[in-house]
Parts: sequence; structure tokens; C-alpha cells
Amino acid sequence: MKKTFLITGGAGYIGSMLVTKLVNLGYEVHVIDRLLFSKESLFHLFSYPNFHFYHSDVRNKKLLKKLIKKADYILPLAALVGAPVCDKNKVEAIKVNYKIIEFIIKNIKKNQRIIFPTTNSGYGVGEKNKFCTEESPLRPVSLYGVTKNNAEKIILTHKNSICFRLATVFGYSYRMRTDLLVNNLLDLALKKKSIRIFEPNFRRNFIHINDVVNAFIFAIENFRKLRGEVYNLGLSDANISKLSLVNKIKKYVKGLKIAVDLSRSDPDQRDYFVSNRKIEKKGFRAKVSLDAGIIELINILPYLKKVKNNY
Repeated sequence: MKKTFLITGGAGYIGSMLVTKLVNLGYEVHVIDRLLFSKESLFHLFSYPNFHFYHSDVRNKKLLKKLIKKADYILPLAALVGAPVCDKNKVEAIKVNYKIIEFIIKNIKKNQRIIFPTTNSGYGVGEKNKFCTEESPLRPVSLYGVTKNNAEKIILTHKNSICFRLATVFGYSYRMRTDLLVNNLLDLALKKKSIRIFEPNFRRNFIHINDVVNAFIFAIENFRKLRGEVYNLGLSDANISKLSLVNKIKKYVKGLKIAVDLSRSDPDQRDYFVSNRKIEKKGFRAKVSLDAGIIELINILPYLKKVKNNY
């Protein structure tokens, strides 16, 4: 029997890529999105009979409840993403990132399955000589991290659930984001031939968006083996400091100048390396390297709009 998916925020950065994959695999896919950032990211799917789009806010509980009843799988992607956006819209962040997840859990049946992407930003500031594992204490330094951690706790009360704590995602999407660290730094490097960074030794783990999509597919195909657990999801070869990242970019952007500003602090105080061994032991390993992602972005970013230096 054909599986039916409900995906909230399906027109977003991860959602548009994941929805495309699921539709192409022949699944019945229902998407809710208010199209706040992009109205074109799913246009290529409207001719598919197994794709169904609802232009609505995820807080439309009447519609959400109706669609929940139809779904075998629920993938709640709708969220206010990132510390700055959540800090500017605190009430909305709590409602969208947490309260709606609570509503979904209250309205699903035991046999319905949920795969939820949260964030490894909940680790906050990790220990210098240790990798953060799924057992490490959660110490979020932002409202964004708090809301996603609280949502994860609610999700895990449902036995048929899987949670992925995503590393910082990079790479091209139908709904492109040039505010994400790798994407942003490359955009600046190409357009200005210079990058100014602060907190150069802050560490982060990264993952290409195609690997995120493939991890969801892996979870769908191996749900019973993974269910009831939370997994860090990142590229193990991409635990890297901000300074190391810009030096890697410099290899591909000729004439790039790098300046380190020691007088400024990063409003995002996350600083950690992450272990992805748990999901790797289950059989999934991220494969797209930072170098491959940088080359991809170099070929694409010149055609996108200008962005400010957020770092």
C-alpha cells in the first residue's frame, strides 16, 4: 500500500528537497506551508498527482487535524529557524516550534510514525576535548535551541518516533538559504573577495542537505530499527572551526582575503564538536564532503541575490 506523508513547512530549505524526493519515489505527499519565504520552491511538483499542497499556516489546527488523520508518516518541518529570528518573534517561535508539536502529538494514533528534525544547537557550549553525543547534557544558549529541545522531548513520548539533531546544513536547495554559515561565507567570498570573521575558534559540525534528505529516506526504510531514539546527524569529517572553514574556502576562491576581528563577539555562542557514531552504527553515514559542497555552491551562488555578512 502506498504510504501517505504529511509534511509541515514542506516548501522550506530542507522541506522542498525532501518533498521532491518523496514525490519522485511515488509516495502520497501532503504539504502545509504559508510560503512566507519562497512561492516557487515546489512549482516543479504541481503536475504530480501524488503531490497535494495546502497554502496555510501550520497553526491552522482545523486543517492540521484533518491532514494528520490521513498520514502514515508525519514530518514536522515548520519552524522559526535560528536564534535571531526566534529572538525577534518570541511568542510565534514558542507557538510554531513547540506548541504545534504538542498539538500533533495529542492528535495522532499509536501506529502513526513521526520523524522530527531538531538541532544540535541544544548542546550550546561543549567541552573542549570531548565530542557531544546523544547522552551529553543539553545546554541551549538561545530560545531557538530551547523550543526545539522541548519539542524533541514531546516527540519522544510517542513510541513511533525518530529525532535527528541536525548539524549546520549547507548546500543548494530549491528554497535557498544564504544565511547558513557555509553558504553565507561562500557567498561573501565570491562577491566581495574578502571575509571578516569573529570568534574564529568556535567549532561546528556540518552536513550537506542531500545527506539530510537521504537520512530521512533511510529512517523511513529502517523505521523499526531506529524508532524511539534521537540521533546526531552530521558529517563526521566536517567537525571544524570557523577559521578552518574559511581557510578551506580560500583554497577554491582565488585572491580571497581573510580578516579576524577579535573585538567582536558572536551572538550565536554555540561551540562544539559532535559525534555521529550512533546513526553510523545503525547503517547511515553522511557522504557529501565540505569540499564537494563548496564546489557546488561556487557554481550556483553567483546567480543568487546579495546577502549581508552575518558572521
